Amino acid sequence: MEEFLAKVAEVNGVIYNFVWVTIGIVLLLGAGLLCTVITKAFQFTHFGHWVKETVGSIFTDKSVTDKSDKRNISQFQSLCTALAATVGTGNISGTATAIVFGGPGAIFWMWVAAILGMMTNFSENILGIFYRRKNERGEWCGGAMYYLKDGLGAKKGFKWIGSILAVLFCIFCLMASIGIGNLSQMNSIAVNLNSAFNIPNWATGIVFVLIAGLVILGGLKRIAAVTEKLVPGMVLLYLIGTISIFIVNIDMVGAVFASIFQNAFGIDAVAGGFAGIVMKEVVTWGCKRGVFSNEAGLGSSVMVHSCSNVKEPVKQGMWGIFEVFVDTLIVCTLTAFALLSSGVVDLATGQTLVSGMEASALVGASFETLFGSFGRYFIAIAIMLFAFSTVLGWSVYGTKAWEYLFGTKSTIIYKIIFVSAIFVGPMLHSSLAWDISDTFNGLMMIPNLIGVITLSPIVYKITQNYVDRHIKGKHVEPLVSVFKDINDEYSEEVMK
Repeated sequence: MEEFLAKVAEVNGVIYNFVWVTIGIVLLLGAGLLCTVITKAFQFTHFGHWVKETVGSIFTDKSVTDKSDKRNISQFQSLCTALAATVGTGNISGTATAIVFGGPGAIFWMWVAAILGMMTNFSENILGIFYRRKNERGEWCGGAMYYLKDGLGAKKGFKWIGSILAVLFCIFCLMASIGIGNLSQMNSIAVNLNSAFNIPNWATGIVFVLIAGLVILGGLKRIAAVTEKLVPGMVLLYLIGTISIFIVNIDMVGAVFASIFQNAFGIDAVAGGFAGIVMKEVVTWGCKRGVFSNEAGLGSSVMVHSCSNVKEPVKQGMWGIFEVFVDTLIVCTLTAFALLSSGVVDLATGQTLVSGMEASALVGASFETLFGSFGRYFIAIAIMLFAFSTVLGWSVYGTKAWEYLFGTKSTIIYKIIFVSAIFVGPMLHSSLAWDISDTFNGLMMIPNLIGVITLSPIVYKITQNYVDRHIKGKHVEPLVSVFKDINDEYSEEVMK
């Protein structure tokens, strides 16, 4: 078994270096910058508007939470299911791992990836809604595979390229759903439950196979019903804990942020001549952990956002902005402050000061500095809930990818495979589980970002159309779907 795992690690390392070191970071940041430019920095210039139309609309617009559609989910349910997949161990264990291996400066690059990623996610969701279609059950299906096939593939000479990239995206998504959405999540649950309560890893695997099976085999509507109740509560409780640490250690704010900015550009390494190496590590760890956290650029969350009963692409795109904002700029930042201000890691280097403790358990140690032994138990339970919700969210993504490749009726096969794999995660070595997840993320990201970049003119047109109608008050025909029958039907409703 050891030899097999060593071979897996070796092969994974080769693919990882190509995906992340050679092209991944440039493609990720480049796509985010492009989407920011073509939308005229929508995340900044229309900040008040997208806040009002997302979290603000929950209290003012009944259609946002309407669950009367028997086949599709509400806008709020789609957000909760997407947040279930994103607000997870990437925010807790992932942030700790970024600091330990990339230094405090990695947090700065998580912020950069998130700020640009807001518009990548915005663009993905616009394209997802614009190119989505209904399956044989009357359920909406959308995602990178559809805008690659019907968007990129519609361009002259790109039909086969679009189709091939769509298939590759689905294959990589299936692998990522087992990696980021299953193995690494279950590994984090097992490590923390074992650390806090001495629960054997195998027992954790068995229990969660049974629980997840009951939910996942019930389909998207059951998953959405669970995440709608689970996500808001768990995020609120975690924020209360991290904000408490922030308040108690508020005198450390200056030192923490100084450390983040100094290390972000390798300033401390310049004298030793290692600035280039340090920068490479800091940027890589920050960006890949940012992607692991908020998934902007992967094309993953768009698959559940496309299941929403929303009619306008930009309205769902704004939920994508909100998703990244909450996930990384709020939750990850507060996690980072808790780690850097509590003394469990070195403020200058990010190296752990607690001997024998893995990165994934450091957040629990930081909570212990304020809450005593209760803090370790609190984080163990938080990681369990966050990771389990991520498992549920990613099961949806994998199901949609499987459906595209093999048809709607065969999705039960994927669900059985996915639920069975839940038992494997707790048995893996922690670092290998994370490394595999990083590789799968990168592979999934490449075809998706090719689609987003090449279809950016469409994103520009749809965004400008929305701004003209809703912000500037112009009377122009809506752009809601690439398919004429859907566009005509929804345009009448949108114009009312």
